[in-house]
Amino acid sequence: MGETAGGERMEFEVKGGLLTKAQRYWKMGSVSSRQGLPLLLASPLSPDEDETGPVERVVEVMSVTVNQLLEHLHHVTKHSDFWQRLSEGGESDKMSFMILERGPWAFYQGVKRFIRASFVEASPGQELATAASSRISERVAVLADLRERLATIIGQVHIEVDKMGEKVSNGQKSRLAASECTAAVLKALSVLEGGYQLPQKDHHNQSDLSAAMTLVLDFDELSDILARRMEWTDNELDDALQLFSDNMWKLQNFLDTVMWHYRRPRKLVRNWLYYTGGGIGLGILSGWVYRHSQLSGSNDLNQWTKDGVDAATGFFEEHVKEPLLSIRDDLFDTFHKRHREGRELGDVKLTAESLHRMLKEFVAQTKGNETAKDSSEQQLMELMMHRYETELTHPVKNLLGGELARALLIQVQKLKLDIETAMLDLNQILRANEINFAVLAAMPAFFGVFLIGWLLKRPFTKGKGAEGRGRKAQLRRRMLMVDVENAVMTCQMCVDEGQEDAFAHFGTLIYSLDRLYKAVRNPATKSGEWSSLEKDIVELAKPRLSTYYKLAIAARMERVYEILVPMPKLR
Repeated sequence: MGETAGGERMEFEVKGGLLTKAQRYWKMGSVSSRQGLPLLLASPLSPDEDETGPVERVVEVMSVTVNQLLEHLHHVTKHSDFWQRLSEGGESDKMSFMILERGPWAFYQGVKRFIRASFVEASPGQELATAASSRISERVAVLADLRERLATIIGQVHIEVDKMGEKVSNGQKSRLAASECTAAVLKALSVLEGGYQLPQKDHHNQSDLSAAMTLVLDFDELSDILARRMEWTDNELDDALQLFSDNMWKLQNFLDTVMWHYRRPRKLVRNWLYYTGGGIGLGILSGWVYRHSQLSGSNDLNQWTKDGVDAATGFFEEHVKEPLLSIRDDLFDTFHKRHREGRELGDVKLTAESLHRMLKEFVAQTKGNETAKDSSEQQLMELMMHRYETELTHPVKNLLGGELARALLIQVQKLKLDIETAMLDLNQILRANEINFAVLAAMPAFFGVFLIGWLLKRPFTKGKGAEGRGRKAQLRRRMLMVDVENAVMTCQMCVDEGQEDAFAHFGTLIYSLDRLYKAVRNPATKSGEWSSLEKDIVELAKPRLSTYYKLAIAARMERVYEILVPMPKLR
């Protein structure tokens, strides 16, 4: 491939070492290719290996091809969605992207253009906004067209394989069915052929390309002999499948070349200001550390390090070690002090028995033995208080010759019993809260351990997306189900209206099912739902299954499977 000007067309050829590592970056950083939605036949084949051999070879090649095409479509969709979201933003967002998110050179060029236009035009930002809108809309259009073409090929491959299985099940020779399927798929590749216009300027705005420069993709075609024949031999079928694989390799290199111009900026480029600020801050910090280190003859860094270690050690001793040891000691002390609680309870019991005897003797002397025997503790206390009130009418006389002094002593005994009982209850409450106080003292350590664990967990859980756990992963899986339902209804509308892009819509459905298949496989395997859920997803991928049953299956999936059912809201 070479650059030409003046509206020339360039033919794409596969050559060793054609692409650099940077040109292949557009797919880097993504999850590696995994087994996705299987490519199945409409009906099971007969056990005769001689008859099913050609069909199995075709299905094997087509399965690998569809998996690669789905990965290409996924990466193209990610880049297309980025430009689509940017195109839906305001002019300020587009200008910010053009100036701040395309690297230092684009920042310099954008500022220079803005300053130059400010002396010439009334609205200096209009030219920059127009350039941003043109650049973004150009990428949206090209990537949308490329995405539709890839979806068309994916849909046609699935439909042709389904037709092949149906023909074999109806009695047609497997070799003839495999030949017709391979020829149809090779012919369908013409959808991707044609010219793709490259952008006027590269992504970093560093060099100009021709406004009319295009990249032409032409696939190798079947020979005239194979094209005229309906049924191929085993060697001819192998040659056709090899030709198909070569065309897929050419498509992969072509996509790497095209996406070099239409890819989204790397994260490092989009956030170059933050990284630059971080680098400057790191440089300043390094200089400050150097000035206070032994390299420059200063002991400040060593002293600060020692103070920090001492502070951390003190914090550990005060908020971690001592509270944990206190909890341990309190737990053991609680068990060891049980005998003391029994002794204190015995003292209270002795005081209560003494008070009872004093009341009983007092009532027996004042009211008689029969009354003392038949009265309860409360009644004895009431009789004593009644006599006490009577004695208070002549306090001086009864203090010397009556029962007033004895009644006062009994009330002192009652007060002693009440105090001992209250102290016993208070002691039990304090002992019960000793462990709570110790745990409260250790709370800073618990919070610190929780924070460190959360920070260490984030790098391992980040990026799982719909395959993870929690409400966000559940929401993403449900959004994938929404995409599947929308694709099913779009396919039906396309059939009803007789549109020509039925293959593209069916390919979009296959793509949505493939993303759902990969997203739910791991969580459904853990929950034990995978064997049933896989069958339902495969049913949705069948071309000849009616839309009514597909929507019924989708509704059942959202209602039955735990990994797709909405999680209850926390109150």
